[in-house]
Amino acid sequence: MTKKLGILFSSLLLISSVTFAQTDKPKLVVGLMVDQMRWDYLYRFADRYSDNGFKRLLREGFSCENTLIDYVPTYTAIGHSSVYTGSVPAIHGIAANDWIEQQTGVAMYCTEDDSVEGVGSSEKEGKQSPRNLLTSTITDQLKLASNFQSKVIGIAIKDRGGILPAGHFADAAYWFEAKSGDWISSTFYMESLPKWVVDFNKKKLADKYLKQDWNTLYPIETYTSSISDDNVYEGKWAGEETPTLPRKTSLLMKDAGYELIKTTPQGNTLTFDLAKEAIKNEHLGNNETNNTDFLCVSLSATDYVGHRYSLSAVEMEDIYLRLDLELAEFFNYLDETVGKGNYTFFLTADHGASYNSRYFMDQGGNGGYFYARQILTNLNDSLKNEFGQEKLVRSLMNYQVHLDYTKIEAANLDEAAIKKSIIKQLRHEDGVAFVVDMEGGENMLVPQQLREKIINGYNRKRSGAIQIITEPQWYSGTPRSTGTTHGTWSPYDSHIPLVFMGWGITPGKTNKTTHITDIAPTLAALLHITEPNGSIGTPIVEVLTP
Repeated sequence: MTKKLGILFSSLLLISSVTFAQTDKPKLVVGLMVDQMRWDYLYRFADRYSDNGFKRLLREGFSCENTLIDYVPTYTAIGHSSVYTGSVPAIHGIAANDWIEQQTGVAMYCTEDDSVEGVGSSEKEGKQSPRNLLTSTITDQLKLASNFQSKVIGIAIKDRGGILPAGHFADAAYWFEAKSGDWISSTFYMESLPKWVVDFNKKKLADKYLKQDWNTLYPIETYTSSISDDNVYEGKWAGEETPTLPRKTSLLMKDAGYELIKTTPQGNTLTFDLAKEAIKNEHLGNNETNNTDFLCVSLSATDYVGHRYSLSAVEMEDIYLRLDLELAEFFNYLDETVGKGNYTFFLTADHGASYNSRYFMDQGGNGGYFYARQILTNLNDSLKNEFGQEKLVRSLMNYQVHLDYTKIEAANLDEAAIKKSIIKQLRHEDGVAFVVDMEGGENMLVPQQLREKIINGYNRKRSGAIQIITEPQWYSGTPRSTGTTHGTWSPYDSHIPLVFMGWGITPGKTNKTTHITDIAPTLAALLHITEPNGSIGTPIVEVLTP
């Protein structure tokens, strides 16, 4: 009898140890970036959200309510890179969506790579890779930790939204090509598209969705969180008399082509469709090696809709009400295919967005426009009079002054004197709060929190020599600028949502300050792997505490 009990006890110990080993890590991590999602969107339309979308995420997950971006400028490529590297432009090198290589003066797109070819496309849009990203990502670290047995896939309509999160060792990254309406990749990842992607493209879902037109999900008179649909703050498509819903995308697509789907809720639908196909066909979360897989999804349509229609638009309310339902459906899909409790999900954003400045001022608020094009002309005219050379400033892109070092060196000009002259002029421009010579020691004249953001965002090889900080509610544009934009330090651009849910996560919330750079090290701690090699963030202990 004692011998039998001993055998039974040993068997139970073995079963327990095997069970523990199998559940000591999630089968799948899903990172969902919602492009341009402000933190307050978790709550702004909450009275109309379903029980199983955003509300389930907040009910079952852990929400970091005060997650801030700790650099400027606040753009898409930087945000995606910083979430997955735990780092900032000064280190990971993604200084903007586009920048100027300071040594050569050559313009560079964040994922541009002429050494690769498109897969599924012969267009320039296919010549993309993560080579410009100088540090590893949490997804890279997962590949290394699993001896490359974990699968990592990135998916987004925007190339940068799929490529940068997936990292350097990804099995695949897919992005949308507007000319063909297909999902494509590059030879950095593969020589040909998998059959399941080819078959998915053959469905021509972009056609199907655009032909359905864009009608509001509910009666338009119930959209009380938005201003009147016909207003001067929204942009129109060619062929539209007014920027109003319902939008006849079936007709507009004749001129706009598949580019149109990026600026509709169906752009998110199409992305979720591909994500579900990836889970199914790549067996994500059902890895035979018992290693964790990682799916990086970025929803780009929310950003395109915001840029065209603004924060106050019916279109914005509608896309988030639809996203709520699609989140609920996606969670159900994960529950059914991977198993509830077997996956870790997190939602965050790359940046927020400003109210349209004209709208803000029409309501009585302070605000205005930084007239970058005219200011650039004025600067160069003044510098020509002072130093005898034309166009010494290449650009004011990314709220930075980019100098033409070739001309400065060829004419043997005093760079310090040029910068001093530029700073003096810029300080007299309306809406300019601070002008900082990045290597001139004037950072002490800026409030500490802003100073840290400026330093974190400065990459000597890819950023301008002078940083411009505008006053709140001032941004680059003109009074004719419709929709919204982003890029500044202000909370509307830098306060983002961050919610974890699923395996290893205990429901709750914190209002303690956390940062975009804390996400990757938190995931590293959760997965028991090394954080990315350029990470400067700190694990969010509350997320990890049972």
